[in-house]
Formats: sequence, C-alpha cells, structure tokens
Amino acid sequence: MQPYELSLATAADAIRARRLSPVELVDSVLDRIETADPHLGAYVTVTAEQARRAAREAEHEMAHGRCRGPLHGIPMGLKDLIDVGGMATTAGSRVRGDHRATADSTVAARLGTAGAILLGKTHTHEFAYGLITPQTRNAWDRGRVAGGSSGGSAVAVASGTATFALGTDTGGSIRVPAALNGVVGLKPTYGLVPRHGVTSLSWSLDHVGPITRTVEDAALVLSTLAGHDPRDPASLSVPAADYRPGPGTDLTGLRIGLPRTYYFDNVHPQVEAAVRQAIGQLEALGARLVEVDIPMARYVRATQWGLMVPEAGAYHEGSLRTVPELYQEDVRILLEASELMSAGDYVRAQRSRTLMRAEWARMLEEVDVIAAPSVPMAAVGADEETVTWPDGTAESVSDAYVRLCAPANITGVPALTVPVGHDASGMPIGMQLLGRPLGERTLLRVGHAYERTRPARALATPA
Repeated sequence: MQPYELSLATAADAIRARRLSPVELVDSVLDRIETADPHLGAYVTVTAEQARRAAREAEHEMAHGRCRGPLHGIPMGLKDLIDVGGMATTAGSRVRGDHRATADSTVAARLGTAGAILLGKTHTHEFAYGLITPQTRNAWDRGRVAGGSSGGSAVAVASGTATFALGTDTGGSIRVPAALNGVVGLKPTYGLVPRHGVTSLSWSLDHVGPITRTVEDAALVLSTLAGHDPRDPASLSVPAADYRPGPGTDLTGLRIGLPRTYYFDNVHPQVEAAVRQAIGQLEALGARLVEVDIPMARYVRATQWGLMVPEAGAYHEGSLRTVPELYQEDVRILLEASELMSAGDYVRAQRSRTLMRAEWARMLEEVDVIAAPSVPMAAVGADEETVTWPDGTAESVSDAYVRLCAPANITGVPALTVPVGHDASGMPIGMQLLGRPLGERTLLRVGHAYERTRPARALATPA
C-alpha cells in the first residue's frame, strides 16, 4: 500500500511509530495529485513547495520530540471558501478573482496549529451555490457528477489526493459529494465549528466540517476544529473535546429511528436496499429500531429555500448590481431570484424553522439517532439535469440531492454520511445518521461501529 492510500489515523500511527515520515507521506500524495488530478479536477491550486517545506519542518519537530498530535504531518485540502493568509480565496468565481486573504480563517489556523499540512485549495460550485461542482469529476466515474458544493474536497479524499479535507454544508454540500464519492462527511451541530474567515452562502444555514476516509478520521479532525470563537456570532460556547469513538461495536440499548415518512420517499430502489441493509447491521450490533414520523416534512423545501435565497441575495447584493456578468448563469439566476422574495416570505421561513426545530427536538427524545439515505440516488451523468421517479414525478438533480440533507441544516442537528455499498453500476451509496444537537459523539460511535463490520474500503478507481 502506498502512503497516499492510508487513512488519517493509520498514517498518524505510522508517523508516530517512525515507520513513515511526513516527507514521505506528503511526497506520495503530491505524486498522486500529479497523476490523478488532471483527470479529476479536484484542485483549484496546489501549493506543492509550501507543502514539502512544511513536511520537512514537521519531520524536524518530531525528530526533536515535539509532536503536536494526530494531525501533525498529515496533508489536507481546503475548500476554496476557506481563507488562508496570503492565498487567494476565489469561491470558484470570477467575482473573487483578485481576492487574497489577509489572515487565516479560524479552522485553517486551528489545523495549522495542530500541524496539518496544506496541499492546496479544492474546487467548489461557485460561491457554494449548487450541488454539482461542474469543474470536478466523480472519483469513481469521470462521466458523472462529483456532487457539491464541496465536490473538490470529496474527490480529493476519495482519490488519494488528500488524506482529509474540509468542506462547507448549507443544504448538504459536505454530505452529498461525500456520499457520491464513497467517503465520510460530517456536518457538525450548527455553531460547533467556527466559520470566521469562511465565505458565506447563507449565514443561518452554513456549517464547516471534515471529509475523510473513515469515521475515526472525521472524529480526529472534529476534535481539532470544534470550540468557541467569539468572531463567529453563531459560535457555541462549548469546551474543546475529544470526539474519537471507542473500539467497541456493541450498540445495545441505543435507539435508532427508522423514518416512516420523507427519507424513503422517491429513493432509488438500490439506494433504499443498501441503506436498509446497513440499518439491519446496526440492529445486529444491538441497537433497537424505532419507527418515527419526520415532522413538518412537507415544509422542508420551502423553508430551506425561504432562508437560503434571501440570505445569499443579501450577501451578494453589491456585486450582483455592479458585476452580474462575472457570475455563472445558474448562480446568477438563483441570486436574482432573491429580489422576488418578500420580507414576509423570509419571516415565515424563520417561523417555520423555529417550529421545525421544536418538533425535531421532541422526535429526538424518542430515539438517539435517525438512520436514512444520504441522497436518493447515486451520482448521475454530468449532462443529466432531471430525474423521473417511478410515480412519474420529475425532479431536478439539485433538488433531489438537497432534499434529504436540508432538514439537518434547517434544524442545525449534526449529520454524518458513511458509505454502505455500491449500486449496480459501481457507484457509491451513503447512509446518513442524524442526532441531537451536540450529539456528535453518538453519531460517530454508531458510524464507527458500523464501519468496523465492513472490509476496509479501497480508494476510488475512476472509469
């Protein structure tokens, strides 16, 4: 096995045991970028020389007895919304073509302090306003979408061109590409990970979180990212914590919510079969299945768009009036749509969210975790714009991908996607675990227990 194929936890153990050096690991991943990324397009920019210099520094520090923790010497990618001092943050847009960050975002600073090594910036759908990431190809099949908006980060992790990466999630933008590329994606509780220095799409829905190869890796990254930052008005005052799950797989006594409504409506049969089989595995590990009805399900789409569209429009109001021609057409149309929404529409969406949060809190008193599909279908072809379900219902691809992810953004609850198999064409399928606010430990425990029952996953082998 080549170093670029190692999970974060495995690489960290090898570095700590002196079986692998940060220089060897970074060189291996950079070589992988050179051979794979021209075909996949995960990266906007690669900072190879800086990464090699940081790897030498990490190796020197460790040789002199200074180890900063499990992320020390581990190469990573950052979504091109996340500021790193002195580097461009373009947000995938010509509007930001001349932008250069003057300081690190909170998450970049925390990862730097932990010793993680930046490889470069990964592609995003323009300003994170889309579920496709058109610049990037799926790690398993270059003729299919990568998912978005954190498509570059997910493809980098799935293809071995980053050991881990960060994404952002406003309506599924971590979980969708993670599920479509067969990796792990975690959207933390709203406010757990600070967003200072991260370009916003919709400030009341935005989250920052890790994309990794394993659940344990996600826990290691979250342990570094989480914690209060007063520069983010939504940041929660919670102490730093270690989110690593234990080695056991016993889930006895845990209540897994099995949705009767919403999450299995208009879902591809192969996705449903794989997810239900994975839920059965959780039951075999001792968990008790409890059927639940998803509250206010028919209001999810209206609430999501009622919040996101006006907030995104307000953020872009100035540049949309002065340089509209610099936006991609799909994003410009969405931003212009904000002008058609009234203050009353926005207030009603806020009220709907308040009610939805209360109803979800009541539902989550009955169960510890909800288990459901992450997305209703695997990655579609790059030229497909709609999907037609067996009942004749037609849905845009973007609406389909956001549909099962949006409730966690509206309510702010944590959500984790883990790979649970492949469809008949070999494309990955993801299961989503949703929990109570600040319930990341439980989600990671369940995801890790499931993961330990499955054989180790190989990196993507794109067609």
